[in-house]
Amino acid sequence: MNKDSLAPFARRKYLSLETLRVNGRAVATPVWFAESAGVLYVYSLAESGKIKRIRNNPQVRVAPCDMRGNLKGGWLPAAASLLENDEARRAGDLLNRKYGWQKRVLDLFARFRPRPRAYIAIRLDQARAPARTSGSIPQAPAPASPRSQ
Repeated sequence: MNKDSLAPFARRKYLSLETLRVNGRAVATPVWFAESAGVLYVYSLAESGKIKRIRNNPQVRVAPCDMRGNLKGGWLPAAASLLENDEARRAGDLLNRKYGWQKRVLDLFARFRPRPRAYIAIRLDQARAPARTSGSIPQAPAPASPRSQ
């Protein structure tokens, strides 16, 4: 991946992460992110909808946005993967470094209601995730019925 593909995210605090439901409908969510070595890192609650959707389909799109999700640039296709152990800790450290006291305050409040978090690596990868437009979201295949198996 070249640095030009990450240029839209320079000096931004939020990106819109678009994941796909099983029925093919896109769901966009503004999230904090950090970048290192050409990879974007985000986090979420481990049982959130976006994590479930990424487990089901790692093909995502990202775009720079503001805190309300208003896009500040175009969508880019990407592939998301869930991180574990050292990789997840490193992603957390990168996010702590970028968001400083704001992230630490959220972490403090999270201690009162501890819930597992998931860390995600996002790689812009045009070959693996074809570009979609709002009118051409690919449909997921229909699940096989129990009778047809």
